[in-house]
Amino acid sequence: MKSFMLQGAKILATGSAVPDSSLNNYQISRIVKTSDEWISTRTGIKERRILTGDNKSVVDLAVLASRKALNKASLHPSEINLIILATSSPNDLFGSASRVQSKIGAINAVAFDLTAACSGFVLGIVTATQFLQNCKYRNILLIGADVLSKWIDWSDRSTCILFGDAAGAIVIQSCSIEDNSVLDFQLDTDGDYANYLSILYQQELNPHPELNLYQGSFKYVYMNGKEVYKFAVSQVPLSILKCLNSLNIKVNDIDWLLLHQANERILMAVAEKLSINSNKIIANLNKYGNTSAASIPLALDEALQQGKISNNDIIVIAGFGAGLTWGTVVVQWKSS
Repeated sequence: MKSFMLQGAKILATGSAVPDSSLNNYQISRIVKTSDEWISTRTGIKERRILTGDNKSVVDLAVLASRKALNKASLHPSEINLIILATSSPNDLFGSASRVQSKIGAINAVAFDLTAACSGFVLGIVTATQFLQNCKYRNILLIGADVLSKWIDWSDRSTCILFGDAAGAIVIQSCSIEDNSVLDFQLDTDGDYANYLSILYQQELNPHPELNLYQGSFKYVYMNGKEVYKFAVSQVPLSILKCLNSLNIKVNDIDWLLLHQANERILMAVAEKLSINSNKIIANLNKYGNTSAASIPLALDEALQQGKISNNDIIVIAGFGAGLTWGTVVVQWKSS
């Protein structure tokens, strides 16, 4: 019987991709009754990127982000063993990870989708880490990508101002315990509040005349913004503290706080509850809006490109959103 030694997990490289087309607050004010001041003061968002063009989908952004991450990691796609695509907006309801696998030429990789909306990337890190720690795989490509502009009601001011399209990717590799960068995690779900944020399937009222068969279609994004805000501000700090306590890490030891980029008010409120200085917050939602599963890897990639993150920095990553789901991963950054 084959025996295994527990391994660590190290983030080798990051990559990101955003559409060329941007949509600023002034342009949105020509679609719905709003203004740049109203949007920016309530959300911190000034503009967002929107995927346009015929046959363009989440796969295109995921492929571009993946290639950038693989190039930085100096890995050939054939060296990837597993691809996890965290998305809630696939262009195929059966999943889009296999299309990414094909397009980048990862011929030796298993590929599957993970659907957990804005918490998807955090759950993806945890999922990938389990495969690496038990020695099942060596190299994993984790992608967070969403194109929620395709699921927005552009007459609904409460949602159309928030969302943008993007993709972010990381390459995670098994390593020795000494080089481990994913220190611990905390995950939670409360399905009693799933109706606060959803894209619901709606059944048609009239059945097929011959078969008495009901069919339907998915509707637009719905969000109860007030309740989602209350949930995030109350539960995310608790999740972070549980994770830190399990590691005997103090809040003062945190170098960077990287939250899902949903709303600037949420970011500031969570930091305030934890008594974390605002200059430790990684944020870029002013340029991209809420990009769902892509928001964390997109912000991480930008922070690394800007030289903000140094070797051995402690990064607290927290995602929250539909489900309702939320979770925290504590990472100690290890420079390659």
